[in-house]
Amino acid sequence: MSGQFLYGANIFANGIRQHYLRYGGKGTPVVLVPGITSPAITWGFVAERLATNQDVYVLDVRGRGLSSTGPDLDYGLDSMASDVVHFAEALKLDAPVLLGHSMGARIAIRASNMKPAAFSRLVLVDPPVSGPGRRPYPSKLPWYVDSIRLSLKGIDAEGMKAFCPTWTDEQLKLRAEWLHTCYEPAIVTAFEDFHKDDIFPDLPKLSVPAMLMVATRGGVIEQADIDEALALNSAIEIARVENAGHMIPWDDFDGFFAALGDFLSR
Repeated sequence: MSGQFLYGANIFANGIRQHYLRYGGKGTPVVLVPGITSPAITWGFVAERLATNQDVYVLDVRGRGLSSTGPDLDYGLDSMASDVVHFAEALKLDAPVLLGHSMGARIAIRASNMKPAAFSRLVLVDPPVSGPGRRPYPSKLPWYVDSIRLSLKGIDAEGMKAFCPTWTDEQLKLRAEWLHTCYEPAIVTAFEDFHKDDIFPDLPKLSVPAMLMVATRGGVIEQADIDEALALNSAIEIARVENAGHMIPWDDFDGFFAALGDFLSR
């Protein structure tokens, strides 16, 4: 049984239009922050499952989907994190859980440290751990830029399969339909920040329960990274999804939820 999609809406927060999709409506509030080129709608299949027990808000991060975009905005990590803090405040959410994937997990970490009392716990799904002097992020920038440029001209699910060969037809159709809303300069800035903005110094400052979910086949987080994270903050809970690459719920939907367990509602 899946949770109910309630509505999509816009709210003015942190000086921009923030678009979101709401699912469920009952239970613990959860703000889901997607990754670098994932508009909110592409996470709908996950939000529906979460919404059986949670009140889920899926964000379009600035420069993506139906949220504000364009050359006048700052697309750095601090600005995106501030968006999330102001989003929760504007909707008067009572200490929601932040669940972020990839770039969204980095946003969740930074947002929680900006205003710790605003959030109750964090789910950090395979965040990039590259940074100055660190191992580079395994994906390459042209993978993002080339697919966005093709989507601006018009691309179908079959064309998108070259970039995401393991995805279902439905997932490919959604990506082909919505990828053109990802503003290229926003994506370039976020990708470059994966290598310029080290997230490890943020970990000891976390004051709420946090889960780090690792895609064992993703190549983004290795055991040395886990060891370093735990040395900085031993309270972080580690969950592994053995049969998934970086896009965990796309690769192993059931494994994602098995790893998540009861963490949201504890």
